[in-house]
Amino acid sequence: LSPILDLFNREIIAYAMSRRADSEMVKEMLEKAAPRLTDKGTMLHSDQGVLYRTAEYRKLIAKHSMVQSMSRKANCWDNAPMESFFAVLKTECFYRAGELTVDELMKQIDDYMDYYNRERCSLKLKKLSPVAYRTQLTQSA
Repeated sequence: LSPILDLFNREIIAYAMSRRADSEMVKEMLEKAAPRLTDKGTMLHSDQGVLYRTAEYRKLIAKHSMVQSMSRKANCWDNAPMESFFAVLKTECFYRAGELTVDELMKQIDDYMDYYNRERCSLKLKKLSPVAYRTQLTQSA
């Protein structure tokens, strides 16, 4: 699973899943996100995972006029919002699920991403879901 989390409203902008963590999965994630991240200089932060350090990944980021930011080595605090999201995902989606096949797990993640963005309320977002928070602010602007 390779998601992009918007720090503004904690919305998952795009994600890709694969049975193997590979460059195709990361490329798919970026291509899904690009139409929504159109501001030149959008910063895309990641940990120092090998998939996010490749020349191919850097070229793709540059192609979409994004700026790459990476966590410092062995410093989980730099990527705390994403670490927090994964903790919530595991707690709310996996721990109660029992044993699942890979296909069942991927389906459950797809369903959870929709729930997380559209229905799951957050105190940090005035008890709104990420999509509802963004919608409310864009309509009032």
